[in-house]
Amino acid sequence: MLFALVCTDKPGTVEVRKDNRPRHLQFLERHSDQLVYAGPLIGEDGDTPAGSLIILDVPDRTAAEAFAQQDPYAEAGLFQSVSIKPTRRVYPKL
Repeated sequence: MLFALVCTDKPGTVEVRKDNRPRHLQFLERHSDQLVYAGPLIGEDGDTPAGSLIILDVPDRTAAEAFAQQDPYAEAGLFQSVSIKPTRRVYPKL
C-alpha cells in the first residue's frame, strides 16, 4: 500500500537537517526497496529546505509510522509535523 509522508521542518533547523543528512540518506538507502519517491520540500526561494516528501510502498499504516519514527531526521527532532496519508498511483501509468 502506498503512503505519502509529508514532513514539515521546524523553523530555524537548517543546521539540524545538514548535520543529520548523511544518516538520513543512509537510512533511505537501507529502505530503497520501499521507496517510490523521496526528496526535500523547499521554500518559496527555491533553495531553502522546508521539509521532506516520501512516498512509501509498505504493507500497512503501522509500517509507514515505524518508518517515519526511525528516520534520523525525526530522531533528531527536525520535524514540526509529520502527516501520513494513504495514496494511490494514477499517473504515470504503469
